[in-house]
Amino acid sequence: MSESKDAYALAGVDIAAGNAAVAQYRTVLGRWQHPDQLDAIGGFGGLFAMPGDAARALVASTDGVGTKILIAAELQRYDGVGRDLVNHCVNDILVVNASPLFFLDYYAVGKLDPEIAAAVVSGCANACRAHGCALLGGETAEMPGLYAPGHFDLAGTIVGIVDRAAVPNPDDVEPGDAVIGLPAVGLHTNGYSLARALIPQDEWLQPFGDATYADALLAEHPSYFEAVRAIQKVASVKVMAHITGGGLLENLPRTLRPAVKAVLEQSRWQVPAIQQVLIDRGGLTHEECYRTLNMGIGYTLVVPVEDVARAVAAVPGAKTIGWIEARAGEEAQVTIHPARSSD
Repeated sequence: MSESKDAYALAGVDIAAGNAAVAQYRTVLGRWQHPDQLDAIGGFGGLFAMPGDAARALVASTDGVGTKILIAAELQRYDGVGRDLVNHCVNDILVVNASPLFFLDYYAVGKLDPEIAAAVVSGCANACRAHGCALLGGETAEMPGLYAPGHFDLAGTIVGIVDRAAVPNPDDVEPGDAVIGLPAVGLHTNGYSLARALIPQDEWLQPFGDATYADALLAEHPSYFEAVRAIQKVASVKVMAHITGGGLLENLPRTLRPAVKAVLEQSRWQVPAIQQVLIDRGGLTHEECYRTLNMGIGYTLVVPVEDVARAVAAVPGAKTIGWIEARAGEEAQVTIHPARSSD
């Protein structure tokens, strides 16, 4: 597939350029590392040795809500993006098994409207409270000329804590292990540049299913914290991945060692209806679908095959979506194909 035909790139987002930027960041950051900085699987969250406590580590992550904000701003539905932001950040540090401690938000706008700002931050506060996480502070930046009237940006930083012995180890993943998927409810916080290109604003309030396109587009990015903890009570969870930008094809490999690959069967789960609209309207290829959208899986966990039944039973909607195999040479680390005919 040529880059010029990539639907997401045509909508203004170049995933390949983003990956190239990250590669350059690693070159810059590799020149020096703080002695208390620890390695973290996949880069979903950074680990730092806890001062005075060799058994534990702090985990930090920063993220934003993306252009979902533009839809929320146009529809004047503000508190949801605050919840999205916190839940996204909680999921990122959950990948390394951390529990959240505190959160800081960054709200930037051209001209400050106190009521809108309060609505946005209230969403952050409510999501923090649901996780027992302190909203420790933040920054409200008013920058005339940088943002269009009524538009804003929102980002946040989360800090959590984990026992160092409980950080998942990719070396534990073996061929024969199962991949469990937790369901996505919509786009979450990725794919919105494509969604805005394919679903114009004059359609947002039109009926879609039991609600409207707007409701589907602004569906909350859920937290998987309670679901993961429920599975960990009954199953040995080896590694986890939060399926965000880059989809299953790029996020699942971030927590796998080079000698193994994940084989997924796309017929084992449902693709949210709003994503199917984008697939159909954009004529997305198989690769574009699974690199641009979450395709109905918001979070993955790798467990031993003997733990599968207990893991799936612990969380409504959890499904076995694939398995781990040995990887040969330069094989792709994630393969997604239709169900085997013997199933």
